[in-house]
This record gives sequence, C-alpha cells and structure tokens, in this order.
Amino acid sequence: MINFRSRRFLSGSAPFIPGAAAILLAIAIVIAPEASFKASLTGLTLWWTLVFPALLPFLILSEMLSASGFVHGIGVLLEPLMKRCFRLPGAGGWTLVLGLTAGFPAGAGGVLQLHKQGDITDKEAGRLAAIVHYASPVTLLIVVGTAFLHSPAAGYALLAIHWLSGVAAGILSACFNSSHKITSPIPQESDPSLTGGRSHAKKPSLPRRIHQAAAEARSRDGRGFGKVLGESVSSAVQSLMIVGGYMIMFAVVVSIVTRLFPQLPALVTASMLEIHLGARSMTSAAAGLEGFIIGGLLGPALLSAGLAWSGICAQLQALTVLKAANVRFLPFTAVRLLHGLLAFAFTLLLWTPLLHIQSAALPVLAGSPPALQPQDIGTSLRIWTLAPQILGLQTLLVMLLLLLSAAVKLFTSSRRPSG
Repeated sequence: MINFRSRRFLSGSAPFIPGAAAILLAIAIVIAPEASFKASLTGLTLWWTLVFPALLPFLILSEMLSASGFVHGIGVLLEPLMKRCFRLPGAGGWTLVLGLTAGFPAGAGGVLQLHKQGDITDKEAGRLAAIVHYASPVTLLIVVGTAFLHSPAAGYALLAIHWLSGVAAGILSACFNSSHKITSPIPQESDPSLTGGRSHAKKPSLPRRIHQAAAEARSRDGRGFGKVLGESVSSAVQSLMIVGGYMIMFAVVVSIVTRLFPQLPALVTASMLEIHLGARSMTSAAAGLEGFIIGGLLGPALLSAGLAWSGICAQLQALTVLKAANVRFLPFTAVRLLHGLLAFAFTLLLWTPLLHIQSAALPVLAGSPPALQPQDIGTSLRIWTLAPQILGLQTLLVMLLLLLSAAVKLFTSSRRPSG
C-alpha cells in the first residue's frame, strides 16, 4: 500500500518537477547574474569553437548513410552479434555502428527511427538506446585528446577504452535481462533481410539479403540526393543547436551547484552533469598529458569514467529524442553507470600499455600537428584536418565489428546439431 501511494505521489508530481526546477534556476540566476552570465558564455564558447564544427560533418554523413540504405545493409551482417551477444533484434545492428561512430545524438536518433518503423518495441528501444549511447570519436580524439590533453595518442587510448567498456557493459546488461523473455521476436511475416527470421521459403543468400535491406530502406525513405543532403544538414544543425542549448543551460547549473556546495570539487560536479565541461574541468589544471597523469593513473581513470557516464545533460538529450519510445530514465542511467565503472577499471589496466603501443605503432600521432588551443579553434578548417583519420578509424571499426559478427555466426553454427 505504501509503495502504491508513493508511486501515485511520484506520478502525480512528475509534471510539476520541470516547472519547479525552472523557477529555482531563474531565482539562482537573478541572485548571481554575473556568475551565471560567465558560465553560460563558457558553455557557448566551448560548444561553438569545439563541439559544433567537430560534430557537424559526421552527423551529416551519418544521416546520409542512413537514408541511402548503407547502414541497413551493414545491419544484416551484424545480426549474429546483436542477437547472440546483446539479446536484441538484428535490425538494431546498424544503430550500434551509428552510436560508436557518430555519438549519442545520432545513436538515439537511429533507435527512434527503428521504433517508428516498428522494428523494435518500447522495451527494446530502451535497452538499445542505453547500449548505443557513446561519446563521439570526434569528441574524444579532437576535443579531449588534441584540444584538452594536447595528445592525440591519449585520445586514441581513451577511445579504445570507451568502446571496449561500452560493448562489455552492453553484453553484461543483456545478461542481466536474460531471465526475461526477449520481447518482439523477429516477426515471421517480415522481410528476412531485416529480421533474419526464418520462413517456409528458401532463405535468400547473404548478398541478396543485404541488397534487399538497402533497397527497402531507400524505398521507405523515398528522397532524392538533393533533398537528403539539405535535410541532413538541417537535421544535423538542429541536433547541434539542441546540444548547445543543453550545454549552456548545464554550464549555468554547474556554476550554481558549485556556489551552493563549495565543499564539492568542481570537476566532480561538472563531470556528473555535462560531458564536455567535465572533461575540461579534469584537464584544465594539467599542462598537457604529462601534467594530467602526474598523480598516476587516477586522473585518466576518472576522466574515462566521466566520459562513459556522459553526464546528466547528454542522457537527457537522448531521452528527449526518444520520448516517443517511452524510454525510462533509471534503466538507461544504470547502464551508463555500469559503463563508467568498467571504463574506470579498464583504464587502470590498459592505459599504460595502450600509450606504449601507440607510441611504437603510430609514430605519426607522436608528431601530429601542434596542440590546438581553444582560442585557435574557431575555424572549422583547423579541426577538420583530422577528419580523414576519423573516417579511417570508423571504417576500421566497422570491419572489426563485421569480423566479430562473423566469428559469432561461425561459433553458433558449429555448436548446432548436425541433424
């Protein structure tokens, strides 16, 4: 009875929470307008000089690849990996690639698109959204590695740990849900190219299924190249404007919380609330990579955990996009917390070996362009000099996932009885 009453109270008061928070925020801004203005200007500068030019081309590219059907064809090849390791329909395979290579704005949008098409249920959308929620490689390599730490090699180490811990968190979360029946099994009447389900007719060959998936995706989209390009630019800019609004608002929130609770370290507050501000707070006191790791591995481990947690700001952005899918906050945040804990542990184990490997195997990174200073990053040209490296890394990632999916397929096929 008490539990029922508490649920009724929470559900009844939920609509008033955003309004109350807005009123409290307005009061805090009125009390300290100068500090709030400086905080909002900090968030705006960080978004405009780093985040916007770094993420814009890759968000446009991911939207165009989705409209062309390319990612749907890749999803067919990733069916074994998604179904066996993550307990999710194979149709969600391409969103994993999208989340890994484009970050949480694109990953959440991909999940919403699958939900609208009826390929996944509400529960599967929530699980898939938590699994594909990653920081963008551009953020880790350019913003954190090059601009903050002045070391692209450190950015690559952070990215490798970020991906590895994220995949591990997704597999562990699937194991926690293994006791429940997997919702939305692949419909038998749906297209085998998208679902991987069996039908009474002869199963098409793999190239045929890939072609069918890509062709049907293009047919459902129905837009010409010019319209796709224009709407991709518009959608990417709109997504980044939302990101900018959240960053500015949470920069003010971080400033207010820091003033109200001075006993809390500023880097802890920023890391809990906003990913970019948190990363900058952790690295601002360090003069490059050497100063950052002067206290041992604790600094990189905390930074990696903060990037995996991604901040309440990024989580609210994803949940706002996925509002139509009824994604719940607590299960989503639980996977983010698991990702952060695994990232912390993996950093303690792998940070030093990864830096040594990159110094030996990637000498080009050791002599990369001079460290980008925040005041020099106003032009997109300076940031886009690393775009070919990012695209090459994304291609390598896709190939590795495809090899992993093929290995899972061969392993499961070998375990089936021959009869």
